[in-house]
Amino acid sequence: MLNDITLGQYFPVDSVVHRLDPRTKLVLLIMYIVAVFLVKELWVFPIVIACMLIFTVLSRVPLSYVLKAVKPMRWLLPIMFIINLFMIHTGTILFEWKFLKITTGGIEQAFFIVLRLVTLVTGTSLLTLTTTPISLTEGMESMMSPLKVVRFPAHEIAMMMTIALRFIPTLLEEADKIMKAQLARGADLESGNIFKRAKAMIPILIPLFVNSFRRADDLALAMESRCYHGGEGRTRLRVLRFAWRDLWAVLVMSALIAAIVLIQRFVSFAPLHAWFLGLLV
Repeated sequence: MLNDITLGQYFPVDSVVHRLDPRTKLVLLIMYIVAVFLVKELWVFPIVIACMLIFTVLSRVPLSYVLKAVKPMRWLLPIMFIINLFMIHTGTILFEWKFLKITTGGIEQAFFIVLRLVTLVTGTSLLTLTTTPISLTEGMESMMSPLKVVRFPAHEIAMMMTIALRFIPTLLEEADKIMKAQLARGADLESGNIFKRAKAMIPILIPLFVNSFRRADDLALAMESRCYHGGEGRTRLRVLRFAWRDLWAVLVMSALIAAIVLIQRFVSFAPLHAWFLGLLV
């Protein structure tokens, strides 16, 4: 289970992406999400995928490790694909049987939704793989610091978000240990219908919740013993500073957004649609 989810894990290696300012990486992630949602045509997704691959290569994180973030969605993606395939009835009808109907518009929409989910998950995973939890906290706090004028608890919110993100791998590892212990005691977690499987998860969920609350209490006690009282008056071991590489990274992502907007506005996708229909027929 731990190997299936990379969200919240950090891949320690020296690369250009790792050396980027955490605030820059947060801005890049926001711009990347905007770019993904700006895509309205299926044929524009290769531009987004190419940009994600470029940042993956520059980060020196193995592509297989980034794609592991999609593995927990191995059940969600086929379900979303099938729902869009049979619920969208635009375009040419390719198959029809009773109330089931497959059209070219349904196939395009199914691939579109799947690609959008995959690109969003891999981009978010790349942020956590290249940014330490401490740097992520400092970056989020610095970006939310202007809200302190209205007494917004920027430091506390950033700390809570980072702790929650950091403990995802820890909780998964704890759940994996509990599951193996229950299987060693003869627990049956695979057979039966969905209700029996859900009932069989109770001996796993209860110890997991108990250990989670115990771990949270230990963390709170450790923070109090170190006189932690929020972000007021705290100093920084490492001061965040922007560099030229941060500017270049933002310019690259800005170029990606501009390319998506211009291509969809001035380029005709009719030949691609005709070619796609020809393949289906």
